[in-house]
Amino acid sequence: MRFSDAIHARWTDADTLLCVGLDPDPARLPESVRGRPDAILTFCREIVDATADLACAFKPQIAYFAAHRAEDQLEALIDHIHQCHPGVPVILDAKRGDIGSTAEQYALEAFERFAADALTVNPYMGRDSVEPYLAWPDKGVILLCRTSNPGGSDLQFLEADGVRVYEHVARLAVDWNRAGQLALVVGATFPDEIARVRRIVGEMPLLVPGVGAQGGDVRATVIAGRTRAGGLMINSSRAIIYAGRDEDYAAAARAAAQATRDEINRWRRA
Repeated sequence: MRFSDAIHARWTDADTLLCVGLDPDPARLPESVRGRPDAILTFCREIVDATADLACAFKPQIAYFAAHRAEDQLEALIDHIHQCHPGVPVILDAKRGDIGSTAEQYALEAFERFAADALTVNPYMGRDSVEPYLAWPDKGVILLCRTSNPGGSDLQFLEADGVRVYEHVARLAVDWNRAGQLALVVGATFPDEIARVRRIVGEMPLLVPGVGAQGGDVRATVIAGRTRAGGLMINSSRAIIYAGRDEDYAAAARAAAQATRDEINRWRRA
């Protein structure tokens, strides 16, 4: 299934815009799994199984696996999601960005080695650095546009001829989106910018980090970015996966995910 079709199906059939981020920090894992050779996989797998029916997507952040030599656990985790929760797509959060020949290798890594359904990509080296990912017609390519961190304004808010850099990225994405594969990252910490991007890109999906631990406002995010179909993949990572620290961590994660999903849906229908 194409990534875009899978996301639309989750928005409508599963009635959810919640993306669950998987950022497994070994120092924050529960005692019940800490120290195991497969601790990262076990922790994430339990979180996935507890929240899959509530999620429009899962978003593992590759650094949390690679830094601990756990890429094999990332492969196993993505395979588990595909086997046990078919239809819930996996976004590999790696923010790759390099020249075309290197981008081809990054695409192979994401889509062949890890079998991700979508990948976050840094577009600031231009179209030729994005095109290799578009050679995979069933995969999603999610471009950084207006990121949730405070320092994002250092570059993304600069203006040229009255157009801010993040707005120019959004306009380029519309032009590059010939096969309907593209989405954009726009942070929940900047709802006014979400609304500006939505006006530029129409129905294009937006991956929206920044709710939960980063303090983004769910109401403002949903109202600024929703579309008739859904339009948003609202990501929460730490507030969900670290909701509990004891053996009931998966149940605590489910409760946090359900509360977030329900709050999103409240404003989705407002």
